Amino acid sequence: MESEGDPRVHAVMNLVLSFLFSGIVVQGLAFVGLAEFSWRNVALATVFLFLVTWVVVLRR
Repeated sequence: MESEGDPRVHAVMNLVLSFLFSGIVVQGLAFVGLAEFSWRNVALATVFLFLVTWVVVLRR
C-alpha cells in the first residue's frame, strides 16, 4: 500500500499552505517595518514558496 496520492491534491495543499505561510511572513515583516503588507507581496511570496517546494519535492 505505497500510494503516493493524487498530484493535484498535493498541488492544492502546497498552494494553500504556501499562501497561509506567506501571509503570516508578510504580516510579520510589516509588523517589524521591513516590508509593507499588500496582497501583491503575499501573492509573490506564495508563488515563490510554491515553486521552491514543488522543485524540492520533484527532485527526489
